[in-house]
Amino acid sequence: MKVRYRATAGLAVLAMAVAACGGGGKQPSAQQSQQAQQQMAKTPAVSINPVAYEQVKDGGTLTLAIGQWPSQWNGSHVDGNQADTADMLDALMPQPMVADEKANYRPNPDYLTDARMDTSSGKQVVTWTINDKATWSDGTPITWKDVEAMWKANNGKDKTYKPASTDGWDRIESVTKGATDKVAVMTFAKQYPDWQGLLSRSPHMVPASTNGDPGRYEKDYLQKIPVTAGPFKVEKIDEATKTLTVVRDEKWWGRKPKLDKVIFRTIETPAAQVNAFANGELDGVEIPPASPADLKRAKEVPGVDIRKALSPNWRHITVNNQSAFLKDKPVRQAVAYAINRDVITQSDLKDMDWPIQTLGNHIFMNNHKGYVDNSGELGKYNLDKAKQLLDAAGWKQEGEYRKKDGKEFALGFVVPAGLPYAKTEGELTQAMLKEAGIKLTIRPVPDDKFFTDYIIKGDFDLVPFSWIGTPLPLGALPQVYKTGSESNFPKGSDPALDAAIDDAVGEMDPAKAIDKANAADKLIWDMVHTIPLYQRPDIQAVKKTLANYGAWGYKAADWTQVGFTG
Repeated sequence: MKVRYRATAGLAVLAMAVAACGGGGKQPSAQQSQQAQQQMAKTPAVSINPVAYEQVKDGGTLTLAIGQWPSQWNGSHVDGNQADTADMLDALMPQPMVADEKANYRPNPDYLTDARMDTSSGKQVVTWTINDKATWSDGTPITWKDVEAMWKANNGKDKTYKPASTDGWDRIESVTKGATDKVAVMTFAKQYPDWQGLLSRSPHMVPASTNGDPGRYEKDYLQKIPVTAGPFKVEKIDEATKTLTVVRDEKWWGRKPKLDKVIFRTIETPAAQVNAFANGELDGVEIPPASPADLKRAKEVPGVDIRKALSPNWRHITVNNQSAFLKDKPVRQAVAYAINRDVITQSDLKDMDWPIQTLGNHIFMNNHKGYVDNSGELGKYNLDKAKQLLDAAGWKQEGEYRKKDGKEFALGFVVPAGLPYAKTEGELTQAMLKEAGIKLTIRPVPDDKFFTDYIIKGDFDLVPFSWIGTPLPLGALPQVYKTGSESNFPKGSDPALDAAIDDAVGEMDPAKAIDKANAADKLIWDMVHTIPLYQRPDIQAVKKTLANYGAWGYKAADWTQVGFTG
């Protein structure tokens, strides 16, 4: 349902765009687009080397890398809404509802014995029946009160909370006790078809003692994980080395995990991560876009298995709708026309063994049944149109760059300093915007401050990063694009879009919901809130002996059966 962010940027080499056509480059041909579609059709939905639980070796340590070390471990909090954080919490915190590779949800029996919706009363009522054995690590049973506190923390009514998303929670009118403390009855004031995603990994549940108090919501999981409820528990959080070590939890009531221990090490650059994998320090590593050299090196590691799958993740450039130079929509549209998305996409995905296909939708991925290319003219590179809009807005060319009332049109492009290819991606955009008379300065910032101190606080003009999605794509609409959402980083606001979003996320008919979501997407394009680039590769290089782990696609990870076969 929700989307998480990841500071993974674009290029490994400067590529063609800076020199070619003054930054313009070429549009992909019909043949190239058809080839990309064919390649996408052949890409699997999941690739994890599935092995039966009984055939996985008992014991062992799995060592993995993350790119961003979190300070906030409460996944509900906007500061905790990072993909790396969610990946680590999967082994520690409840995921009551889990999805398969086809994006179908079911109750996770370790946490829920039943989850059902009823509308016979005229209202949507969901009854969650919690496993009698489900217990927090401090001995407190998981009950309906945890669901109630989660609703109150995330519904947006109490402004002292800072939820990453209020989606769905803001449509609930009450959460009450059912037949026992283990039954939560959730009654909706407005219909919400994506209800199954409320109790999933977006966000993971935390105890009512945390969610029930704004101060504790902010501080309980700040640089610590005091209470868990998963197959693993925290052995050590090392702030000095930015490493999390988790071990089997002897209090776990479910199936015994195969691994003894999992170590998550912070290694900020993909190249350094691949080096560590090649040196035998890691058992698996993600290969991000625009890293053909890293992919090549990973393929050369003895005993490696390259696993890739189609995932609901996508790369984009966020456009600050409230910055001094970009407040006016025609100016933002000029910026969109001046950026050649095809060139950046081709450069990012070149030699990555991945379909080179530009994304034309903010909600649905290229392989989703709801996908429609809604980009229209704004999605096409049109330097003349960009210049016309800027002229009309009063930004006149004076020498190398444009000026208005004596002020130079100058934008900043914020990138994480530890990712050199993000800077290179900025250089491509810089060359393109220069052709339109716009000055672009690349601003490298500390990796661990990239989101908390810059994106979340709105200290940027343009910024590239990736949204990491889930099986319920409509959840991204209010989270990312609705006025007032904590995750609406550009602070875009359009009453017509807000109404369209409400209409889409409340539609119970799946086909109609897709149509309404695409209608909302057209308004997002017109606003120039975010400039989509492409569906992000999910490529994992892992040891061949590693079972039940890799490129998950839509499928939820099961940490009890991750392990080794030899």
